Parts: sequence; C-alpha cells; structure tokens
Amino acid sequence: MTQKVLVVEDEPTLQETLKYNLDKAGYHTVVVGTGIDALKTAREDPPDLILMDIMLPGMDGIEVTRILRSEQSTPIIMLTARDDEIDRVIGLEIGADDYLTKPFSMRELLARVKAQLRRVMLVERELRIQEPQQASQLEFGDLKLDIQRREVYLGERSVNLKPKEFDLLRYLAEHRGAALSRDLILEEVWGWDYAGGSRSVDVHIRWLREKIEEDPANPKRIVTLRGVGYRFEG
Repeated sequence: MTQKVLVVEDEPTLQETLKYNLDKAGYHTVVVGTGIDALKTAREDPPDLILMDIMLPGMDGIEVTRILRSEQSTPIIMLTARDDEIDRVIGLEIGADDYLTKPFSMRELLARVKAQLRRVMLVERELRIQEPQQASQLEFGDLKLDIQRREVYLGERSVNLKPKEFDLLRYLAEHRGAALSRDLILEEVWGWDYAGGSRSVDVHIRWLREKIEEDPANPKRIVTLRGVGYRFEG
C-alpha cells in the first residue's frame, strides 16, 4: 500500500517541488496551504506522515501540531524558514518528531521522511510480535498445533512437517489475521542473518498448503496478499 504524506505549506513553488519529489519517491502526496485545511484533511483521512511548515496563514504550524498530536500519533516533520532554536524546541516539545530548516536538500528531506516511516513500521512490528496468541495448543477448526510437542493434526490425522515448516506455521498461526510481509516472515522465522532470499518463504508456504489446505490451488487458511505477503486465516 502506498504511504500517504500530507504536506502543509503555503508557498506555491515549494508546494510543487515537495509534491513532485515525494510522488517521484513513491509516496501519495496531498498538499494543503493552511492550518485549518491541515486539520480537516488529517482528521478525515489520517496520513502516514505530515510535513508541517511553521509559518502558515492564520493558525500556525506549531498550533496545528499541538492539536494533531493530542488526537493522533502520525509522525510530523516541521519545516521553517528561520533557524530559530526556540521554534525548534517548542516544535519538539509539543510532539513534532523531526525538524528541518529551509533551505534544505530534497535528498535530506526524503531521508528524514523514510527514517520516520521506518521507525513507525518497526514500532508497529514490535507491538505485533510482542503480543502473539500465546498458548501451548492452537486450534483452528480441524487444524490443531501442539506447540510443546511440535505436532500438527488435521482432525485425527497427524501432519508430518519439517522443522522449518512447523516454525513457519506456528508463526503464521500466532499472528492470525495479520498481514505479514515476506521480509518480516523471513526475518522472524529464518533469522536476520539468513543468507537465502524471500523465495524461501514462498516455497515453504507452498509446501504447507499442500499439507494443510483442502485445495492447495485455492488456499483458505494461508492466503496471499498481492504485493504484500501472506495472512493466516485459520
């Protein structure tokens, strides 16, 4: 899914420059020119990140940031034409995540945007990983996993899984309903230092489907999310 960046900037030339470069980098960019429009847009369709100019007509960026931070946790990078330490401190104190002083290079801005979005992704991943379904046995209809004995059953029939197939099925089952990317699965099941690529995930998913799906060609338990990865439905 394309990540959405809300640009709050009243200077037309910079608006166009930011939108062009962010769109080119693969983001969906929405541009508004006032604080009021920023609040309205962010509330109606929360973005993944906000670039917030401080000097705005009417309600300034600091006030908009203060309000938004009380309502949502969207990362906010503040932009200002003044190299003013007070502005920077106030912006960070009210909840801005980063700060750039104009003029800035597009390379630096894009690097800051990428870093903030990655930080959010990692935090969300950690929360998801820390709160799996914890149980010694997991049951999904006729599919049963005995975690301690590392055994899997379909009804009364034992399913013979290789060690990595079991590890993969367990990980998917403990995160039932979550959209899991191939890279995340690879890191969590195989380990960050695994030399193979994400193709290993696809191969093991295919093997699992052949063993636990009624129709492996039309899987119901492990579904493919095009462009993302997989989701375990149970």
